[in-house]
Amino acid sequence: MLALAAAGFGATRAFPGRAAPAPVAKPSLTVATVTRADLADSRMMPGTLGYGAGVTVRGSGAGIVTQLPKVGATVRRGKPLYRVDDQPVVVLFGGTPLFRPLDKPGLTGRDVAELRDNLTIMGYASHRVRDNDVLDNGLLAAVHKWLKDLDLDVLSPARAVVLDGPGRVSALTARLGDPAAGDLFTVTGTGKVVTVPLDASDAGGVRVGAAVSVQLPSGDAVPGVVGSVGTVAEAGETPKVTVTVKVSAAKLDAAAVQVRFTGQVRKQVLTVPVGALVALREGGYAVQKTDGSLLPVKTGMFADGLVEVDLVPEGLEVVTTP
Repeated sequence: MLALAAAGFGATRAFPGRAAPAPVAKPSLTVATVTRADLADSRMMPGTLGYGAGVTVRGSGAGIVTQLPKVGATVRRGKPLYRVDDQPVVVLFGGTPLFRPLDKPGLTGRDVAELRDNLTIMGYASHRVRDNDVLDNGLLAAVHKWLKDLDLDVLSPARAVVLDGPGRVSALTARLGDPAAGDLFTVTGTGKVVTVPLDASDAGGVRVGAAVSVQLPSGDAVPGVVGSVGTVAEAGETPKVTVTVKVSAAKLDAAAVQVRFTGQVRKQVLTVPVGALVALREGGYAVQKTDGSLLPVKTGMFADGLVEVDLVPEGLEVVTTP
């Protein structure tokens, strides 16, 4: 018995230097606070930044192209745009192409009214007449003064091109020495736009005048406004909707971009992170309070990692995922 006791005592004395096991730490909780925020139902769609769809400028009459504009040149009212047989071809703005020489008093028509509009804006003529669509002596004198400043003798379809407004030469089709009667170059608008092709099912909430955000390749975002919404249908294919977005702050001439379209907006609603939602076995959702209890909630809009909730007080701390 003494030997056993001694052995037992020795065994007991062999462990005094071993450290006691550390207590198990409780897992830390990631906590979020129920706060008010604005939520917006938005989506990002790819688009192309540029100057929009172009219009082909076609020359008329006999002659040889002797000068073409440079790509990027601005198209201005009343100014020469290119030259045929070393004579300038000038620009008028409007919707009626010239179809006859405007050189005889008494001519009437939309082309005459269009000419008067242009010469009035340029300061050569006046609208203070009874009939704006009549080529009277006063308008004819204004035409001659303008043509003299341009070193032209007559205003004819071969010496003027009518466009719908200011533009920018985007591409050349013809070369020097080509016949004047043909496709010469392409003109776009002067403002930058983003063209976004959408399926018809995705375009239901897109409206002209709606504000959007355009994300550039650099990651910067610039504001934009929807300028047009048009449907393009090709045989055998699902109709596509083309949306153009006007932007002014972009420093790039062309780039692939992302456009954020915003739909429904919910102002100052109670929100929690989506990770705070707990799916209930009986259906629906709850949030977990820091004491471990569950509080059922009613959910609304989901956006940007947040979810609209109801039936909870503002300022409540809830458990969420890290």
